[in-house]
Amino acid sequence: MKKRVRKRKTSKRKQKTMRAQKVKKQVTASKRISTNIPNFDKLIGGGFEKSSANIIVGGAGSGKTIFATQFLVGGMKNGEKCLYVTFEEKKEQFYKNMSKFGWDLEAYEKKDLFTFLEYSPVKVKTMLDEGGGTIETAILHKGITRVVIDSITSFALLFDKEIERREAALDLFNMIGGWNCTSLLTLEEDISETKELTSKAIEFESDSIILIYFPSEKGERNRYLEILKMRGVKHSKKVHSFEIGKNGISVSLRKVNKFNRK
Repeated sequence: MKKRVRKRKTSKRKQKTMRAQKVKKQVTASKRISTNIPNFDKLIGGGFEKSSANIIVGGAGSGKTIFATQFLVGGMKNGEKCLYVTFEEKKEQFYKNMSKFGWDLEAYEKKDLFTFLEYSPVKVKTMLDEGGGTIETAILHKGITRVVIDSITSFALLFDKEIERREAALDLFNMIGGWNCTSLLTLEEDISETKELTSKAIEFESDSIILIYFPSEKGERNRYLEILKMRGVKHSKKVHSFEIGKNGISVSLRKVNKFNRK
């Protein structure tokens, strides 16, 4: 007599979750957003994941702001509306600095493709507490698809305890996730020696982390980058050099065998 094997029933909730995960994987595989950084997309599977929150980390003068702005320019060239949120930069000086790379941000602004927004870390905290705010209003009303927040360093310093930073980071990334934008956040931090972020919360909540090194070698400073984390895709695990030229940043596909991190 054959023994009947009872099949376990999968709950409706579990089935729904499994379907959602399957759809998400399919979307992730097909929706990659070009960074507009020559050769960089080849290192990360074709670009940033659509609607992801990405972090670029490096010390002062390493090229974070240029990288972030170049990412926005790439979107605007394709007719995408972009937002640049800054805690420190002044609009006139920022436009002047970026014009050196042939990026006419004022022209993009007149076409309603670029929005420059000066904000304060405290306002971001208030926005998290109250829900919504000037940033969210701009994104929803203008139909913005790419966002840069430069930088979140000051925001992280508002919280003394790691658990508070973790909760704030979770709230921040949840809020960004609700915008349905591909975002890039800069963080000023020298990770030359440790390769670890001060705030573990930011590391856990972000979808990707790009590290920039700017060491002095034989009396000359050189630039390198490394992809520490990139969810959902096979990425380069090597260190690559990059240059800042008249058209912005360009990354070398060749790996760097040895360099001085300090």
